[in-house]
Amino acid sequence: MRPRLQRRVLFLLVISVPLAGCSAPGSKIKATLNESAALSGNLPAHPLQWRVITSMLDAKDSTMSTLYGNDAAVQYARSNAQHSYPDGSTLSLVTWAQTDDDRWFGAKIPSQVKSVEFVSVQVSPDGLTYSYERYEGSPLKRVSMEKAFKPNERSTFLLSQRAAVMP
Repeated sequence: MRPRLQRRVLFLLVISVPLAGCSAPGSKIKATLNESAALSGNLPAHPLQWRVITSMLDAKDSTMSTLYGNDAAVQYARSNAQHSYPDGSTLSLVTWAQTDDDRWFGAKIPSQVKSVEFVSVQVSPDGLTYSYERYEGSPLKRVSMEKAFKPNERSTFLLSQRAAVMP
């Protein structure tokens, strides 16, 4: 073969090899929303519309959780190491069961919602008050509610979570 023809053949091979690995049209997995992880029920706020403060995994229980905050809570969490959230701060921890991701080998994604918890900080004439609510079931229903001048054990845990470093 002549050198010029060899270069053309080589060029065509180089271009065609990557294309050969592409799948046929219509054989791709279609993108869908993970509707099983959606929140349903009568919640005091929709935490998935807030910003993320941090997230956590519990491998023993096969759950994943995300701590969300309203604007006041997120601003405080990202700029303070203390856990004295200001008036108007609300945190919400959403916990999901995990399931295998069909699109990515070894990955886990959220499935059914196990619980949604809210902690609110408000100023009253007697000082700061802490409100704690927990929702479970499908649709989500309130299973517990507490309001006190000191945060309960679960509220203390949620208020003590440090903000993840975000790029």
